[in-house]
Amino acid sequence: MFYYVLKYVLLGPLLRVVFRPRIEGLEQVPASGAAIVAGNHLSFSDHFLMPAILRRRITFLAKAEYFTGPGLKGRLTAAFFRSAGQIPVDRSGKEAGQAAIREGLGVLRRGELLGIYPEGTRSPDGRLYKGKVGVAVMAIRAGVPVVPCAMIGTFEAQPPGRVLPRIRPVVIRFGAPLDFSRFAGMTEQKAVLRAVTDEIMYAILALSGQEYVDTYAAVAKAGQADGAAAPKTGRGRGFPHPPLG
Repeated sequence: MFYYVLKYVLLGPLLRVVFRPRIEGLEQVPASGAAIVAGNHLSFSDHFLMPAILRRRITFLAKAEYFTGPGLKGRLTAAFFRSAGQIPVDRSGKEAGQAAIREGLGVLRRGELLGIYPEGTRSPDGRLYKGKVGVAVMAIRAGVPVVPCAMIGTFEAQPPGRVLPRIRPVVIRFGAPLDFSRFAGMTEQKAVLRAVTDEIMYAILALSGQEYVDTYAAVAKAGQADGAAAPKTGRGRGFPHPPLG
């Protein structure tokens, strides 16, 4: 119930005023049945904008830190995410990743929409980073379509470290669903998981027009913290691997 109060009464109308989102390709999101919506992740606001504009309820895998923060702010944030039906994900290791996959598959088995950011964390600089293969595992095991989604302009509205977003329009663009049913039973093959994930990231890139970086966002963040040089990139719609045939 609180999810719908947020969507239609408290948060949704406010987000539409602040961001004036232009929605493109909303008809690509299935009207019923299980599906994954996989998007780029540029801003804290992404968590709220997509649920606000979708006709269906969507459950996101959210980082566990949102549920364990200290003090009053931490408790309020945790209560908000729990009330909105979001699932905490521990990102500390392989076993944590398997737990996230199990939680995501549970959502899909109920015939619901699951929201995933394959990059695993917010982009530190507005570029698109390499996707993690968990999205491929879930798509193949559940046998569901993956709808690529691009958030455009949310980084400029609320980049990392900015508490209150700037008032500016954004675009939310959905692409045609991707079908990976031909890979059923092949989730133990690392090459298949990498290729499927790359196809998903390629579709997001085609929608967003971002600059692509062939490394993980978490690695790039660690490098920035250590003062390392920026990783090599592919410009515009370029991509290091072609999509699957």
